[in-house]
Amino acid sequence: MKLHHADQMNSQPTKPGWNIFHRMAGLGFVALAVLMLGTSPVWGEIYKYVDASGVMHFSNVPVSPQYRVYMRGAPASYYPAIKTSYDSNKFDDVILSAAAYHDLDPALVKAVVKAESGFNHQAVSPKGAKGLMQLMPQTAVEMNVLNTLDPTENIFGGSRYLKGLIFQFSNDLRLALAAYNAGPERVVQYNYSIPPYAETQEYVRRVLGYYQSYKSNNSAFRQVAAK
Repeated sequence: MKLHHADQMNSQPTKPGWNIFHRMAGLGFVALAVLMLGTSPVWGEIYKYVDASGVMHFSNVPVSPQYRVYMRGAPASYYPAIKTSYDSNKFDDVILSAAAYHDLDPALVKAVVKAESGFNHQAVSPKGAKGLMQLMPQTAVEMNVLNTLDPTENIFGGSRYLKGLIFQFSNDLRLALAAYNAGPERVVQYNYSIPPYAETQEYVRRVLGYYQSYKSNNSAFRQVAAK
């Protein structure tokens, strides 16, 4: 589940967003919010700012620091749990190869795969992220991935992107993982800290937990980590 960027090493793909504005207050906006949200799930936050003319602007993609969070997205409990019946060792050879090529710990790559897709190479998120490492379409293009549902292409592309984020955030793994989930611009926006999004904070916690588990329990990955 990713959000945004501008070049292959310094940011993340910007998803299509909406931006509406209207001069209204109180119950008027409540009605508008109900109209916008309807009965469908809300993915991400709604941002708002009031300009000098008293016009309220609402967007799911804040393009100015004047925007402030008005509504949070669906609570973490809304997101369905990832199916866990997929073979967790099926892609180990590809993970080892991609990790070696991009100078990453394979246990880390596998942890991201686990958190992103649960080893389902055909996984597609509501936001359009695809494959084992849940690459957004623009990220896939920038990482030279032609078929995001191809396990080898996806893992090599996702590993390349992850390596770039680790470099961007000076080897701070927690920030790199937060950027993988929420977008690097969000990490920068919050003064180089993990953004205050429940989903992102839980994502970082889960990936680090999987990472330690794979380093400790997988013999092939343990041997690589020890070198």
